[in-house]
Amino acid sequence: MSTTTYDPAARRVPAMGGFNATLLRLELLRVLRNRRTIVFTLIFPAALFFAFGGQGSDERVGHGNVSAYIMVSMAFYGAALTASSAGAIVALERALGWSRQLRLTPLQPVAYIAVKAITALVIGAISITVVNIAGLVQGKPDMPVGIWVASALLTLACALVFAALGVFVGYLVPGENAMQVLGPALALLAFLGNVFIPIDEGSTMWWVASCTPMFGPAMVSRSVLTGDLPWYAVVNAIAWLVIFVGGAAWRMSKDTARV
Repeated sequence: MSTTTYDPAARRVPAMGGFNATLLRLELLRVLRNRRTIVFTLIFPAALFFAFGGQGSDERVGHGNVSAYIMVSMAFYGAALTASSAGAIVALERALGWSRQLRLTPLQPVAYIAVKAITALVIGAISITVVNIAGLVQGKPDMPVGIWVASALLTLACALVFAALGVFVGYLVPGENAMQVLGPALALLAFLGNVFIPIDEGSTMWWVASCTPMFGPAMVSRSVLTGDLPWYAVVNAIAWLVIFVGGAAWRMSKDTARV
């Protein structure tokens, strides 16, 4: 009776490191079934806009009005919150041992992070859409359709910074504590980062704000509306994206090295 010897080195690695549409679909369904995700994605951002958006006026700001400025800011905050929460799910997966199980499969770390990033962007896009629909229902935001769409797309791109932050914190903080850390931290950063309350340029508070993670991405997301995109806002956004991605990669390498 002949026997077949299995050589692990001869195992064929899946295309794209294991990334595929089925894996992405299952991840999205798993996230969307979470009640906390639904609250953060659909209810909280819209409630924030109705709370703050009513304070807007018809005073012009760039290519729109103050209400449009508030709407974009609330959409940005909602996208940052939901994207970071989607990324922070890795903390729960680590606590359950799921990440170690995945490391025993041909799934490559890059593909794993790509799935998390795309999931975070999809959740962020839903949040942005909800806030923009709330703006349409309220009827106060006023800006051209092209500016409206461009602002939403820029806001979604800026959410990548906070998807990376979520993954980074997910590898730093155990279990469900990740969102208990991220929620208050993002609220504080939003106040410090010129998202909720305008800060006078050149003041001491403004210089402090310019070093925080929300300062640059918030300005970038509103740049199409305001018609102003300072170089330091772009540098801030890119710098924090690099820091969070680098931190997530570093912590992931430390985590998977124990497998």
